[in-house]
Amino acid sequence: MKAFATLIKTLDRTNKTNAKIEAIISFLQIADNKDKLWFLALFTGKRPKRIVNSSLMKLWAMQEANIPEWLFLESYLSVGDLGETIALILSPARQYWENSLSEWMNKIAKLQDGSEEQKKEFVLQAWQHLDLTERFIFNKLIGGSFRIGVSAKTLINAIAKHFQLEPSAVAHSIMGDWKMHEVNFDGLALGQYTDTNLSKPYPFCLAYPLEKELAELGNVDQWQIEYKWDGIRGQLIKRNEEIFIWSRGEELVNTQFPELLEDLKNWKGDFVMDGEILACKERNVLDFSELQKRLNRKSISKKIQEEIPIVVFAYDLLELNGVDLRELPLAKRRIQLEQLLRQNNSEKFSLSKIISIQNWDQLPEIRANAREINSEGVMLKNVDSPYHVGRKKGDWWKWKIEPMTIDAVLIYAQKGSGRRSSYYTDYTFAVKKDDQLVTIAKAYSGLTDKEIQEVSRFVNKNALEKFGPVRTVKPELVFEIAFEGIGFSNRHKSGVALRFPRILRWRKDKTVQDIDDIETIKKMIH
Repeated sequence: MKAFATLIKTLDRTNKTNAKIEAIISFLQIADNKDKLWFLALFTGKRPKRIVNSSLMKLWAMQEANIPEWLFLESYLSVGDLGETIALILSPARQYWENSLSEWMNKIAKLQDGSEEQKKEFVLQAWQHLDLTERFIFNKLIGGSFRIGVSAKTLINAIAKHFQLEPSAVAHSIMGDWKMHEVNFDGLALGQYTDTNLSKPYPFCLAYPLEKELAELGNVDQWQIEYKWDGIRGQLIKRNEEIFIWSRGEELVNTQFPELLEDLKNWKGDFVMDGEILACKERNVLDFSELQKRLNRKSISKKIQEEIPIVVFAYDLLELNGVDLRELPLAKRRIQLEQLLRQNNSEKFSLSKIISIQNWDQLPEIRANAREINSEGVMLKNVDSPYHVGRKKGDWWKWKIEPMTIDAVLIYAQKGSGRRSSYYTDYTFAVKKDDQLVTIAKAYSGLTDKEIQEVSRFVNKNALEKFGPVRTVKPELVFEIAFEGIGFSNRHKSGVALRFPRILRWRKDKTVQDIDDIETIKKMIH
């Protein structure tokens, strides 16, 4: 448990990906197999159910620390986390238990059907024999709220580096529905329970933002022009009757799109296809916020599949029946992609539409109107280009439409991390709703260092309330917020969600009276 606590402490103190990877590797080098399996389970969301509810933990902690409720609530308000608050208010342990992570997890699991008295006795005993960090982790585990700020990609990259493996092979191995009592950690990571070669994707070919005049690109017939879509770019792989869907972020997303798996089972041949996964209803592409409702779920119900149907717009064909096609010119790959889709007629897969123009003068208007069909702009791909690894300037360009903007007022601020930990850099903005303010977006980028210092001085002088690390400030500073898309959302008080919000500029020429109204903003949604 001490090694696991050290890992959590290290991860919590840094926002640098390489430092997190090294911390995970250090843990893997010293932990035993059972602890490594529990580490993997916890870091991939396979945490145990809540054993003790938070109200009981709070009550027992107040009794043990002999403090009144008002003082506990003040402490909680300052700390901002229940598990950490409990860990801090209790007296230091006089004697320590040297149980491993797996031993603690087994004890917690056995308590599932225990009485309230048995649970209380166990929890108090644990609190009395753990140091501060271990106690905090224990509270999270027993309360069913253990989460850690490490992305799946970082976790996979750390394990891959530890074993000197390809990250895609590790993702295939560890992200499945494995059972702890049936596997060995090293064997699981090394792919002894799967054939990782079947799932291996290719590096994605990426485009540069257009930085030339259209006329400088030469003959328009030399370019394949398509709409740029805001969905999930993915590679859809079918090899030896097994199917894998990889996002551009190198995540295996099979569970998010079960209907695609079912559809592809009926396709003939083996292939690797590049395309965009989009939410689409009655032939209309929906906003990304709709697609987002399907993400990060353990399973996708039939109801969600019906409410948010998805399609794939196929861009490219990278492999066909075991043959790597990436060095072929795009025009020849496109012909084989068209043949593949004709042979496997499916309502869930469509060819990405090629935009036909006679001259470059026609393209600016097409690009300007792209938002009307929920597109981000246009892509320009040289018809003779191979499928490059990563970005290669000159062959593929993206020409996005200008972002949408609104004026909003700063109402909450929180300090950053790392070199900016002394300044307020994380901001929440609001717009008008009748005679009140309603939050609409958070943003973390767009200001200069000098402006950040100026905003921080304002927050220090004008903070109205504090909730843990968050400060409520006087609604006076107005900013222009840029974003790529907007959609309705039940999860936000404003009723809308912005796609990729960021600060465009500080509007010192405006007051809170000049900010936008939510009803006007909703009219931006198509």
